[in-house]
Amino acid sequence: MNTIGALFYLFSAVLLFASFRVITARSTVHAALYLVLAFANAAVIWMLLKAEFLAIALVLVYVGAVMVLFLFVVMMLDLNSSSVRDGFWRHFPLAGIIGAVIALEMALVLMGGFRVTEPAPMDPAIAQMNNTRALGHAIYTQYLYPVQLAAVLLVIAIIAAIALTLRKRKDTKAQDPSQQVLAKKADRLRIVKMAPTVDLPSVAADAAATATPAGDKKP
Repeated sequence: MNTIGALFYLFSAVLLFASFRVITARSTVHAALYLVLAFANAAVIWMLLKAEFLAIALVLVYVGAVMVLFLFVVMMLDLNSSSVRDGFWRHFPLAGIIGAVIALEMALVLMGGFRVTEPAPMDPAIAQMNNTRALGHAIYTQYLYPVQLAAVLLVIAIIAAIALTLRKRKDTKAQDPSQQVLAKKADRLRIVKMAPTVDLPSVAADAAATATPAGDKKP
């Protein structure tokens, strides 16, 4: 075993441990931090596989942006972990079966790639490109439709998240976007012109008090 192989198994072991702690940590913040550790080790493994672009994208996008958002939301909402874990063992058998089915499907798909003994021939023009350019060429030529499908699914997920957030609940205040769009300037601001009014008796009393000296006041 060479150095790269030893580093691969080392970071893979840390990645598996961090992934296991993500789903078993009692604190939600600790689970998010273990997820950051898992992403960092996955990025190192991609670096060992000479996929520098994917490694940098994982660090910048997920560790630098998505996980910061996760931590912000978790700390802002102050979730009660005990209430989240209610009914865990009741749903554990079904969740275990679904997880086993997903793992079996992934194994059936990925095992074919491990049986490859010789790499497929590469176009000489693509072989001269760097990793980033070759990846962009593959995405926007061979895998263009799957990328567009993934983009549509992400847009649908964003719309679903917004719809779930804006639903009416008894403990939250929801807004109606249709009413906000129909609002006009006249409905928000109205200028009213009023004639100035003067309190004449008070003005006359103040003028008399100012004109009469203090020594001339009658007892």
